[in-house]
Amino acid sequence: QVQLVESGGGSVQAGGSLRLSCAAYGRNCIGWFRQAPGKEREGVAAISTSGATTYYADSVKGRFTISRDNAKNMVYLRMNNLKPEDTAMYYCAAVPYSGSWSLFALETTEYNYWGQGTQVTVSS
Repeated sequence: QVQLVESGGGSVQAGGSLRLSCAAYGRNCIGWFRQAPGKEREGVAAISTSGATTYYADSVKGRFTISRDNAKNMVYLRMNNLKPEDTAMYYCAAVPYSGSWSLFALETTEYNYWGQGTQVTVSS
């Protein structure tokens, strides 16, 4: 069983920044996802076990950066230039590496374990 704990959410004004953290024990691929009210959960960013490979949704490219510190069992999502449309509950998720991960890294169905989420609210 992989336990995931997110933190770092909050309320910011448009243009501001936040850094989300995910405590993720074990060497797994990690994805960040978000879900706004009334919308489906969507993939935001993902990172391989070593951190060498990352993927981003088009909507966040150039603004969000995913990284990990395996010595601390932490994965981070740095979010810059936040927009009101980034408002959502953010979740981290984990899955052991497999050949399919590179193809489906931003798909919710690829991941086995999920955290409880942390709320991000961006006001205009």
